[in-house]
Amino acid sequence: MSKIEKVLATGKTHTTISSTGTTSRGHNGSVDIQLSSPGNAKPAHVFAGTQPHPAAEQLFAGAWSACYTAAVGLVAGEMNVVLPSDFSVDIEVDLGQTGPAYFLQARLTLRVPGLAHDVATTLAHTADQICPYSKATRGNIDVALNVLTA
Repeated sequence: MSKIEKVLATGKTHTTISSTGTTSRGHNGSVDIQLSSPGNAKPAHVFAGTQPHPAAEQLFAGAWSACYTAAVGLVAGEMNVVLPSDFSVDIEVDLGQTGPAYFLQARLTLRVPGLAHDVATTLAHTADQICPYSKATRGNIDVALNVLTA
């Protein structure tokens, strides 16, 4: 797997869970999406306030964050862990170049304030193992997984 020498563009999303569903927002306001997971009827996928031409990296980050957030919820349930009401996922996807070749790389940050760091780390890595987007990228792009509990 090649490392990116020069980042050309970055798509960033911040995904939160609330009583009305999952929301993913782009860092520059270009994407504001209400997301849902299979088997969860509320809310349906809604593109609200989307400005023209959000970056492909931002759309990929938003879709990945919806999938990863659902995986975190599934794993938390299996581990009997109560997620904090303000837990969130930040995903950054870079498009970059090494020589003449183009590559992607990503950073995932699970924010679970107040959760024990070892529990949060197990939760993050187990969710990464079951998330289909994480599986699709594993071994194909450089991915860093971070956990914040403060």
